Amino acid sequence: MVPEIDKLTDNVNDIKSLFRTLNETLESIEKRLSRLEKMDSIEHRVEVNQIDLSDIKESLQRIEETHSNEVQHINRRLDSHLVKIAKIEEEMIITKSR
Repeated sequence: MVPEIDKLTDNVNDIKSLFRTLNETLESIEKRLSRLEKMDSIEHRVEVNQIDLSDIKESLQRIEETHSNEVQHINRRLDSHLVKIAKIEEEMIITKSR
């Protein structure tokens, strides 16, 4: 009777070990799937952003074609504002360094 109990105990321990191994494998698979889902999500966002940027670019090109003088005027104004901002930033840096 004792050898049968020992054999049964060994079998139960083997089953427990198999369950632990199975559990570890499942956890590993879940982690890998989670990473894949994140990658898919990131890739999807990149694709959507690329499409959005392409649409914006095409729209701007159409606007520029129909209103080129106005767009050039706006560009010059933006350039002058950027130059002013750069000068102010430079002055702030110089002032901070004193």
